[in-house]
Amino acid sequence: MEYLAIIVITFISGVIGTGLGGFVGAILKRNSNKIVSLLLSFAAGIMLAVVCFDLMSEPIEMMREGSMPKYTPVIVVAAVIVGYAVVYLLNYVIDKTTNKEVKHIDESHPATADDLDELIHADHYEAHKSEKIGENQNQKSHLFIAGLVMMIAIALHNLPEGMVIGASYAATENLIANLFSGSGFIMAIVIGLHNVPEGMAVSVPLISGGMSKPKAVLLTALSGLPTVFGALLGFAIGGINKIMLVLSLGFASGAMLYVVFGELLPESILMWKSKLPTLSLFLGLLVGFLLVLF
Repeated sequence: MEYLAIIVITFISGVIGTGLGGFVGAILKRNSNKIVSLLLSFAAGIMLAVVCFDLMSEPIEMMREGSMPKYTPVIVVAAVIVGYAVVYLLNYVIDKTTNKEVKHIDESHPATADDLDELIHADHYEAHKSEKIGENQNQKSHLFIAGLVMMIAIALHNLPEGMVIGASYAATENLIANLFSGSGFIMAIVIGLHNVPEGMAVSVPLISGGMSKPKAVLLTALSGLPTVFGALLGFAIGGINKIMLVLSLGFASGAMLYVVFGELLPESILMWKSKLPTLSLFLGLLVGFLLVLF
């Protein structure tokens, strides 16, 4: 029953949220960088608050209650570093492999993505789609690989988000009774909202490339499935014992901190070079703090 509840919650957050963004993108056929920038930075602020004021503090409370050893903070810090490093390295490998194949990413380009299309490597997919390679079969092969890379990039972005939801629920006593309260539910809502602009980024280039709107929206929604898998993974690991729960919370927190500081925040600032994205982050941080308290 608990696993079914996790699946339903994260399906709504990951698949429905991303699919809604795909639907909005299909209607508007464009996205506003300024609006998307504020949405991303605001969501990043709430995520940061929940991770720092709730997820990472949970093991400390367990230590104070006497159910965890006094060196628990060291375990948490180590797990956070590992979570951050793993997601960073996987993204670095993908970026290093694909960026050289996208013409506009040269020496003058920022060292990180400055558009949602780059973050999920939709630009890499479009580059291969527009190439005129002599052998048709070769063209299809390159396009398939580019599509696969895009799927992996989306998965690397969504899996940590799902793990945070799952690990949060693993730390929740009487999960079914508290399904719609606590940090797990808060993160599910926030991630669902921030998936809307991401869904727009996925569907717009697909439709512009000639794909039908219903098919583009469906594929966009399916790109949110890794959130469900990540949640199940985080919940399963966290449910083994208290040590594994601490490791799961730490790893998921580190992975989410990479998403916030390595992707969402720098990208939102590059999308709108203004002080407003950081102000939006600040407001999101305060809102997240209040959500954790109440």
